[in-house]
Amino acid sequence: MSEGIRAVLTSIFPLTDEQAMWRVQMYDDPQAFARILQRWEGPIQRLCTRITGYPHRGEDLAQEAFAKIYAKREQYKPGGKFSTFLWRLALNLCYDELRRLKRRRESPLTVDDEEHEPGERSFLSSEPTPDSSLVQEERAALVREALAKLPESYRTVLVLRHYQDLKFREIADVLEIPEGTVKSRMAEGLTQLNQLLHKNKDRDLWNHKPTRRPEALML
Repeated sequence: MSEGIRAVLTSIFPLTDEQAMWRVQMYDDPQAFARILQRWEGPIQRLCTRITGYPHRGEDLAQEAFAKIYAKREQYKPGGKFSTFLWRLALNLCYDELRRLKRRRESPLTVDDEEHEPGERSFLSSEPTPDSSLVQEERAALVREALAKLPESYRTVLVLRHYQDLKFREIADVLEIPEGTVKSRMAEGLTQLNQLLHKNKDRDLWNHKPTRRPEALML
């Protein structure tokens, strides 16, 4: 089959992640790898930013993840969904980075305001009033700061569930732990996050109406 015909068929019948990775592995197909990048570069970068707390390192780690996938494409052994493999690879890179930062005795920075996602404000409030945008931005910053203080195991589950919208079953596959453990970490992570946010209950930004209390925070 000529490349022209293959390109036409691909445009009509888009490749799945698994099919694209197979083409990368077998044929070094640049178009297939470009499709993987187009689908996953943004989500993986956001994941790395959330886990490490460093926006610039999030971008670097995402690039490192895809570079590693391409460099070791011949060793790739499909044993499930490609996305599960990709999330796991990115998380391992994040954990390595956090250990490196810990050795250097550095504290992770909170995410810059420009880095937050459109859905972040709903983390605390679903209906901000027109005159409360600054307050909402401050709240979002406090959530990011609190998230960065959580232990890795809880932070990872919260990030994968809320920011990446993975189901509990999918998170269990990525982390290679029982689904029940994911749910218990989720509950404990939310409890600790609320406790961190509750320390700010006396600040004016928590008294600004109408906004749900941190205790009502749901993912």
